[in-house]
Amino acid sequence: MDRLTNTIRPYAWGSTTAIAGLLGVEPTGEPQAEMWMGAHPGAPSRTERGPLNEVIDEDPRAELGARAVDKFGPRLPFLLKILAAGAPLSVQVHPDLEQAREGYEDEEARGIPLDAPHRNYKDANHKPELICALTPFDGLCGFRPPAEAADLIEGLGVDSLKPYVDLLRAKPEDAALREVLTAVLTADRDEMARAVTEAATAAERLGGPYAPYADAARHFPGDPGVIAAMLLNHVTLKPGEALYLGAGVPHAYLSGMGVEIMANSDNVLRCGLTPKHVDVPELLRVVRFEASDPGILRPEASPDGEEVYETPIDEFRLSRYVLPEGDARHDLTAGTPQILLCAAGEVRVGDLSLTPGGSVFVPADEKADVSGSGTLFRATVVA
Repeated sequence: MDRLTNTIRPYAWGSTTAIAGLLGVEPTGEPQAEMWMGAHPGAPSRTERGPLNEVIDEDPRAELGARAVDKFGPRLPFLLKILAAGAPLSVQVHPDLEQAREGYEDEEARGIPLDAPHRNYKDANHKPELICALTPFDGLCGFRPPAEAADLIEGLGVDSLKPYVDLLRAKPEDAALREVLTAVLTADRDEMARAVTEAATAAERLGGPYAPYADAARHFPGDPGVIAAMLLNHVTLKPGEALYLGAGVPHAYLSGMGVEIMANSDNVLRCGLTPKHVDVPELLRVVRFEASDPGILRPEASPDGEEVYETPIDEFRLSRYVLPEGDARHDLTAGTPQILLCAAGEVRVGDLSLTPGGSVFVPADEKADVSGSGTLFRATVVA
């Protein structure tokens, strides 16, 4: 197995202290948003054998196992991260597999460079994801029922937002959500900025359920995404709780640190709270306009102590072991590739000792005995 050395991405929304605190090192003073563990070519983990993507490329069947290669191809199909949000991320949505393939092929045919700021599809893959809280974690996930969104927006007392309230109350669910999101994102920018400023002032005064939107407006003054965000469910996760985010579900992470796992893709359609490109027509093609319960996930425990976060896709499977002092050794040997991440305490994987933030890549079929006292996350695939 390979101890991993991982890249920390310094996105502007990252916390300046959370990842450093987990690793037990001094903060740099700069934002540290995500620590990537995997073989994504943008920031592959490094091993003593070389970058993990190159290690896998040399012998995919030995590293990933025949079942995973036959099902997903010769690439590690997931990316594991520690995510630490010190400010809100953009409200965003991810395409399903068919939409991703169509969008990628269309942009390729039109000759849009992969690094173009208006490019939506960096690859032809979908990007379902799961976030599991390590600290109290705030986010937005899925649409509220239109009537609830109408009550929330009306409570601001902003006259220029009343047409959206009326639409939310007068139309069927799909039409109400679609028409209001479309109107918010296509409104005159100056008029919308004034409405958002007035709404932000009211949200600051009212507090309570309005506090997340007041905070978003402080980071993104005048951004129409502040109003779009009010259409979504606000969720607070306790440590150990998780959210699964499937295709077409608008969402945003607001604050906190968690373990995130996703299919190996970089396809994002943004709805707001961002200075980046917002492609409204393509966004409307991808979003599922239906109210939904956020569906907080709690792990299902198995007899051997593994706690599994069940999801409906096969590209990744996330679980954890909470190991008490003196706990028996666990055999995690599998016929699929694994990344094991220590989140608390000290855990031994074979001959390697892991402290918080430490991780290893375990090739398929390689012996993986785990012991120690702490919390260990296990990322693999269903194949």
